[in-house]
Amino acid sequence: MNPLSLVTLLQFAAVLHLGLLWAGASMPKAVNLRAALVPLPPFIRRLFYVYLGFIALILAGFGLLTFLYAAPMAAGEPVARALCILMAVFWSIRLLVAAVVFDMRPYLRTLFHRIGYFALNSVFVYLVVLYAYVAWRGGHA
Repeated sequence: MNPLSLVTLLQFAAVLHLGLLWAGASMPKAVNLRAALVPLPPFIRRLFYVYLGFIALILAGFGLLTFLYAAPMAAGEPVARALCILMAVFWSIRLLVAAVVFDMRPYLRTLFHRIGYFALNSVFVYLVVLYAYVAWRGGHA
């Protein structure tokens, strides 16, 4: 693949991370998270919100690093390849968790939510395939 097109695909992946941030920010309202957390002790509630914050930080970091370092990633520089491996593993595990751990059926009541869930998982697949490909090819066309 042409390194320039690979840079473009990586920059698109960076933008998708911003979309995932937006989707993550809308999730608490979609699942009525505040009400679901009320019966929990304050520490557990705070812990859950801290986890959400760390996930947002990771998404922002993955997006920013991908955008800023798309060219070194496409060129197969060693640290950039390692970052691609990390992100491919991260998104692979996220896909596995979506398939095995989460039962989303109660939350997919509307066509809008079903389309959104399909789009979300499509983004995860794109990220896995792209980062795995970039890591595997190692700068070789």
